Amino acid sequence: MLPCRLKICSTSVRRNHSLMKHSIACYIIFFSLLCLKSNAQEEFVSPQSKYITKFPFVQLTGGVIILKAQVDNIKDSLNFILDTGSGGISFDSTTVEELKLKREKSDRTVRGIAGMKTVDFTYHHSLVLPGLKIDDLDFHINDYEILTSVYGIKVDGIIGFTFLRRFIVKIDYDKLMIEVYSPGSCKYPKGGFLIHPGFNALPYYHARVKDEKTVSGKFIFDIGAGLCFLFSQDFVDDSLFLSKKRKIYATQAEGIGGKKTMNTTVVKEIQFGPYRFKKVPVYIFDDEFNVTSYPFLGGLIGNDLLRRFNLIINYPEQAIFLKPNTHYADVFDYSYTGLGIYLINGDIKIVDIIPGSPGDKAGFKKDDTILAINNNFTRNIQAYKAVLQNAGAKVKVLVLRDNQPIIINLSIKNIMK
Repeated sequence: MLPCRLKICSTSVRRNHSLMKHSIACYIIFFSLLCLKSNAQEEFVSPQSKYITKFPFVQLTGGVIILKAQVDNIKDSLNFILDTGSGGISFDSTTVEELKLKREKSDRTVRGIAGMKTVDFTYHHSLVLPGLKIDDLDFHINDYEILTSVYGIKVDGIIGFTFLRRFIVKIDYDKLMIEVYSPGSCKYPKGGFLIHPGFNALPYYHARVKDEKTVSGKFIFDIGAGLCFLFSQDFVDDSLFLSKKRKIYATQAEGIGGKKTMNTTVVKEIQFGPYRFKKVPVYIFDDEFNVTSYPFLGGLIGNDLLRRFNLIINYPEQAIFLKPNTHYADVFDYSYTGLGIYLINGDIKIVDIIPGSPGDKAGFKKDDTILAINNNFTRNIQAYKAVLQNAGAKVKVLVLRDNQPIIINLSIKNIMK
């Protein structure tokens, strides 16, 4: 019987050995899971962002944002454009003179859609916003006379990357309020979309453009641009996405460096993230100063599109959160007059007229002074521009020409037709 007993003992040993191996395996798995849990509990995270302040802003045509701020201990309140399309922070040259700020030469250059120039700097200043003071800022100096004339409000400077990189900035276009938070962990609200733009001094993001065909490109995320979309002519020519049936209208836009002749038209669809917009008015420009560094970038997304979202701009984490707001379905500006209207020395003047445009056909002349539009005598350029955005409308414009009042009937062209 011994062999049988030996056989039984051998089988028992093998079973016990198998159970021991199984127990050890389970223990290793359990210990590994315990370690993973422990590691997860010890994961390093950014400290929670903290609320700093909030303040209102003024919104101009095209969605452009104006902030009120002070500099150093000077009590005067200044107007700054908040601009993700700016790589720094800047003063208008006349503001520097008025405030008697020290300026110093530099070899730094700035470029915009209409020019490139070497700029001076004024160093070590404080920017004072409601509830927030930022010290030791270096402002470059530029000429923003054209922006002041376009918007009818003195533009004292532009706030860009130098400010935005230090904070989390929430922009609420419904309430016209801005909230500022310290960098850190941020919980985004439901119902929106978080993008992680690339950064090449300025944020850029992918968008899909559909017309004759569908193409993709990278575009600067630019809340300082008062338009929907801007394409470089090189991008349009090389991608061949634009339908040959599209009517192209000559027009003019303003930006850093002055005025720039452009074309305007409509594209069938633009998409970025999950958001699609149909029949979008766009501008096309000859990027002679290589603002877009083509073919790296194809143009920019402007604030007449982006204002349709409440934004959380989180440069420290290289993230931007978009949530559709009450302006999401606002009608786009399809109007076309061909008139360049500016505020000059307190008067609203016709400065430029595109040949063959509705303004030209209606009989406007250069240097006409606008006294009223449709019995609106406020002489408020923002109000007048709003009236002139009613595509397809007919308006009566009272102008002063050679000291004589003249009524001109203007039919505003709809570029959709």
